[in-house]
Amino acid sequence: MSSTLADVSFCIVGLGLMGGSLAAALSRAGCNRVIGVARRQETLARALELGYVSGGTLDLAEGVRQADIVILATPVRDIIAKIAHLGGMLNSGALVLDLGSTKVQICAALDHLPPQIQAVGGHPMCGKDSSGLEEADPELYLDKVFVLCPLERTTVASLDLCNLLLSSIGARPLLLSAERNDELAAAVSHMPYLAAVGLVNAAAELAGTDDLVWQVAASGFRDTTRLAASDVTMMLDILLTNRQAVLEALSRTQAQLSTLRLSLEQEDQNALAALLLTARAQRKELYP
Repeated sequence: MSSTLADVSFCIVGLGLMGGSLAAALSRAGCNRVIGVARRQETLARALELGYVSGGTLDLAEGVRQADIVILATPVRDIIAKIAHLGGMLNSGALVLDLGSTKVQICAALDHLPPQIQAVGGHPMCGKDSSGLEEADPELYLDKVFVLCPLERTTVASLDLCNLLLSSIGARPLLLSAERNDELAAAVSHMPYLAAVGLVNAAAELAGTDDLVWQVAASGFRDTTRLAASDVTMMLDILLTNRQAVLEALSRTQAQLSTLRLSLEQEDQNALAALLLTARAQRKELYP
């Protein structure tokens, strides 16, 4: 396997935050052939102007035809839909990687690609609460965990190529099964989004009778609810394609809230303090 990606031909399907950032990172790393596929000509023109891609097209088949590596960077259900049509468009031996936040359904779809096509599920653990090409950042993936979910059919050479790609953009690979990715992501990524949504909607309900709530909302509310500003189309896809794991995460969180509520109702200071201290210690250990 080559130790460089300079001669590898990439096609990135979707030039929003994630796809645009990856295109920018690859181009900065010296990848000379990065083709973008987008829905709008304006997006392609801007990506070319920024130097993120070397060429672009609105046509999926045209974009992927000559690619060694095809990277799907659209919302999850759109990724699944595109995989169903990709098989006949790709060169034999091409590698398909995706950036979707849920993996079980995507990996199942990838496994139906023709046998001459290689595939690996991907989940970069990074992002922003804003979207679009203008938010793209070539350092978005730098020092971030990037989950790889190989299929049974994935060759060692294909996995090595993925690792080379991640090394070139400064990401840290982590091998997981699709099922484990979805369970963990539900707990630490998808559930925090729902918690933020719940907090904003609860405050909005109070604002129906007392709009001063927004005037007293300060940095704590702002920081805790940041994820509620995430792209709704993207989050709907994530929640609906990881429904069971998210429901389990919701149940665990609701159980914790019920325990907190009971301790407060009973004015059990010791129990309440123990819960708060446990959470504080865990948070400080994770983010010193």
